[in-house]
Amino acid sequence: MFKLLINPLLLTIIITIVLAQIIKLIVYYFIEHRWEWTRLLETGGMPSSHSATVAALAMGVGLREGYNSTFFAMAIVLAIVVMYDATGIRREAGFHAQLLNDLIRELHELRKMGPRPEPLKELLGHTYLEVGVGAILGGLIAWICFWFF
Repeated sequence: MFKLLINPLLLTIIITIVLAQIIKLIVYYFIEHRWEWTRLLETGGMPSSHSATVAALAMGVGLREGYNSTFFAMAIVLAIVVMYDATGIRREAGFHAQLLNDLIRELHELRKMGPRPEPLKELLGHTYLEVGVGAILGGLIAWICFWFF
């Protein structure tokens, strides 16, 4: 277990995830003017921690193994899939959740009785800007950690 924690690339990934989530909390505070501590553990928002993580992985692998290695190619493909999913499928699922929540609210207003279902989570995916900032953040953190470690 300890050997996993001293792996420079894995440590870089952990630092990236933590920093991205902290930045997400701070960005939320500046937008909403209140602290929402649950943002530290949620998906969606600025920056994309998923994008930051896979970008840090790809950059770290490229710096360590070389940009013409098979490992770097695999890391880039993984990064592309994750970022595509964040801006495509997960974002659309968030739009669907929002629409369903609106329909449930309207239905509840019509009925005005009975149990009210819990709203679906709407913030599932990311905008292209959120993914781009996450990718830049991840690459930058990996580059800094590579030179530090």
